Amino acid sequence: MIEAIKEKEKWSQQLANVDESDFYFTYDYHHISKKNNELPMLIKYNFGNTVLLLPLLLRPIENTHYFDAVSVYGYAGIIAVHLDDQFNKEHFQKELTEFFKNLKIVSVFSRLHPYLEYQESLLDGLGSVTTLGPVVYIDLKESLTSQRKQFNRRTKTYLNTSRKTCTVIESTLKSDLNAFIKLYIRTMNRVNADDQYFFNDEYFHRLMASNDFNARLLLNIHNDSKTIHGGVLFIEKGPFVQYHLSALNEDYHDPSCIKLIIDEMRIKSTNAGFNFLNLGGGRGSKKDSLFAFKRNFSKKFKNFKVWKYVVDEHVYDALLKERLQHSVTEDAIDPEFFPAYRSMLNKNS
Repeated sequence: MIEAIKEKEKWSQQLANVDESDFYFTYDYHHISKKNNELPMLIKYNFGNTVLLLPLLLRPIENTHYFDAVSVYGYAGIIAVHLDDQFNKEHFQKELTEFFKNLKIVSVFSRLHPYLEYQESLLDGLGSVTTLGPVVYIDLKESLTSQRKQFNRRTKTYLNTSRKTCTVIESTLKSDLNAFIKLYIRTMNRVNADDQYFFNDEYFHRLMASNDFNARLLLNIHNDSKTIHGGVLFIEKGPFVQYHLSALNEDYHDPSCIKLIIDEMRIKSTNAGFNFLNLGGGRGSKKDSLFAFKRNFSKKFKNFKVWKYVVDEHVYDALLKERLQHSVTEDAIDPEFFPAYRSMLNKNS
C-alpha cells in the first residue's frame, strides 16, 4: 500500500522510527524550502513489515494538467524504515510507478543521501542513478586527536594563529542572525552563485525556529574590533551535523575564520555524541576550490548521487518537443538538465 502524507504530526511520527534520520527529510524543512506552487509530501510504502518513505515536492507543469516531483535542496531520497525478509523490490517499484501515474507525475528528480548507501539498490530499475561527485566528512566517532591528524598541515597553522586573534561564539540573537544573512547574501553575490543558493530572510529565521531539528549559528568574532569575520549555519538531526550555509566578511576576507568555526563545531559535535560532520562538496559537485577547502579537514569522502526517473515517456517527449518548437537545433537545451523540458533554452540555437 502507498499513501501520501501531508500532515506534520503523521510525517514526524514516521520519521521517529528512522535510525539514520536527517533534517533534509523533515516536514519543516520541506515547508521552509518549498516554492509557492510546490506541495510537500511524504510517500509511504507499507507491505508486510516493510516500510519505505520518500519525501518529495510536487510541482505543477505550466499550461498542463501534469506534474513532476523533486527533492529539497540537500541530501534526501528514499528511506528504509524497515525491510523484512519477504520484501519484493519489483512489487514496490510497480506500486510506486502506479502511484506516480495516478497523480499524473511525468518525471521525478531526487538528490540522494550519501550516507544511506542502500538507496541506489532500492531504486535500481527505476530510471537512473548518477554519481555527481564526492562530499567530505569528518568521522566524529574517531577521537578528537585522530580527527585532527587528518588536517592539512597549513590548516593546523591557520587554526593556531586564528585562536590568538578571534573567538567563535554561538548565537541565537536575531541581530546576529540578520548580520549573518547580510554577509551570506554578499558572499553569494561575490562568488556569482546560482539562484538556488539565494534565500529570503524568512528562510533563515524559520530554520532557527524549527523544532524538527536543531539549527546552530556559529560566528567568528575578532577579539579587538568585535566585528564578525564569518559565520556558519549548522543543522543537527539524528547522527548527522550538516554544514549548511556559510558566509565570509569580504572586508577582511580571512578564510581561516571559517576553518576555526568548523574546528570548533567538530569538537562540540564529537563531545555531543554525533557520528558525522558533513562538510559537503564543491559548487555543482565539482572538485573546485571549495572542495579543496573542505578537503583540508578530512580525507574521508562519500559519493553524492542523484536519481532521475521518467515516469511517462510519451508525455515527457511531448513536453520536450513543445519546449523545443521555437529553437533551430536539438542542442538548444542543456543535455545534463533534468527534466529536459524545464531546461533554459540556448539563445544561440
